[in-house]
Amino acid sequence: MNMRIDMNHPVVSRTEWIEASRRLVEREKELTRAHDRLAEQRRELPWVRIDKDYRFQTHQGEKALLDLFGDSEQLLVYHFMLAPGQDQGCVGCSFVLDHIDGVVVHLRNHGVQVVAASRAPLDEISRYQLRMGWGIPWVSSGGSDFNYDFNVSFRPEQVAAGEVDYNFKRQVPWGEEASGLSAFIRNAQGEVFHTYSSFGRGGEVLLPAYALLDMTPLGRREPSEGAKMSSWVKRHDEYQHEPGAAPSHGCCH
Repeated sequence: MNMRIDMNHPVVSRTEWIEASRRLVEREKELTRAHDRLAEQRRELPWVRIDKDYRFQTHQGEKALLDLFGDSEQLLVYHFMLAPGQDQGCVGCSFVLDHIDGVVVHLRNHGVQVVAASRAPLDEISRYQLRMGWGIPWVSSGGSDFNYDFNVSFRPEQVAAGEVDYNFKRQVPWGEEASGLSAFIRNAQGEVFHTYSSFGRGGEVLLPAYALLDMTPLGRREPSEGAKMSSWVKRHDEYQHEPGAAPSHGCCH
């Protein structure tokens, strides 16, 4: 990615740089403490018991929402934008799964199961998952109201009406699919509770790549208006490679 670099950026002595960095660290610490308080408030949210019998298609057969927990007590479902008939998944969702896939084993060891869910049939999901090289459990929610009830899929008449419920507000849809993350917990009696959902830029916390870019001198280099992530992110097998270099398909998995 080419970008004009501001060569008039201030250049100072090491001593002045350390002093400026000390001031910045205090701001960073304030943000960290605010994040800790926000995480505590998130955990204090009330829960909603799931009474509807959602069914999912998996490689082990049909499963209920409770079954997706496996032997874990908590469940995270990433709502991946892949509708029936689409030959490949959303670029942004693919970027997210690149990050999540590598930590699933650590979360499972901590009592948290992570699955991706899409409306596409299981065979279409499997085809794209194989291409991307991800090992995360990925189920089909097609045939149930799961995506619609959690406001990440919208029926054609909803889209035609010009407004849908997404990210806890009414807004103009960009299509029939949206992304998000939902958290669930189960009790000893087998009851499942919805505890939290995040949509839109709330999902940035799932992307360490952004945190790393924010530490670089040029930052994210995204347009201030309009599409941001899609201005530079590609599916990981679509980047152009240097002449003579071997493509790395799923090398990080």
